[in-house]
Amino acid sequence: MAPLNKAKFIAMRDALLPVLPSEAPGMSVAEAKAALLPNLSQELFPDGEKAGWWLKAVQLDLEAKGVIERGGKGPVRLFKARNSG
Repeated sequence: MAPLNKAKFIAMRDALLPVLPSEAPGMSVAEAKAALLPNLSQELFPDGEKAGWWLKAVQLDLEAKGVIERGGKGPVRLFKARNSG
């Protein structure tokens, strides 16, 4: 298995967190992706290439750490956890 590209992971995390609302029900993953794409490094993600994959990786990591949560039923909606600062 190839190691994770730390620069891409951090860039995606740093683009995702500012666009997420602080309260449920949050925003859909598609809405979050659309909101963060303009702020994403073109060097690391030319034309948003593989942004969806990296968004999912960061989403799952931040959910596991309790930084973000899922709200509502379906589709998946994300928001910042209250204890995340």
